[in-house]
Amino acid sequence: MNFGRGRAREEPEINLIPLIDVLLVIIIFLMLTTTYSRFAGLEINLPTAETQSSSERPVEVNVAVTAAGEVVINKRPVSSADIPAIAAAMQAVVPTGAKDPVVIINADAKAAHQRVIDVMQAAQQAGLVHISFATQAAQR
Repeated sequence: MNFGRGRAREEPEINLIPLIDVLLVIIIFLMLTTTYSRFAGLEINLPTAETQSSSERPVEVNVAVTAAGEVVINKRPVSSADIPAIAAAMQAVVPTGAKDPVVIINADAKAAHQRVIDVMQAAQQAGLVHISFATQAAQR
């Protein structure tokens, strides 16, 4: 039985009006939510300088503080543990005319905190102001 005999066949078509409406809404949404950032930049010509490569290394004063509290300066033990004796030993190690000597403190992890402070005060009394602490990386 053919009930649709008298009707003409309609061609299927795609209605573009709802598609255009949806696309316009998406475009408006993107325009409103997009942030436009403007990067302002200045062209700067930095000054240049020519320096001579300095092959001079600063004089290093290696101070070790053991767990027992003994102070060793450049692998030589200091006889007395008081601050003036440590300062005198530091001054004796630094050559005359040395420019900005650096004191490197190697303190044992179990050394008394006061002994490290005494070494720092002795360095100050000896006129050595550049102090650095040596550490080692933690082992896992």
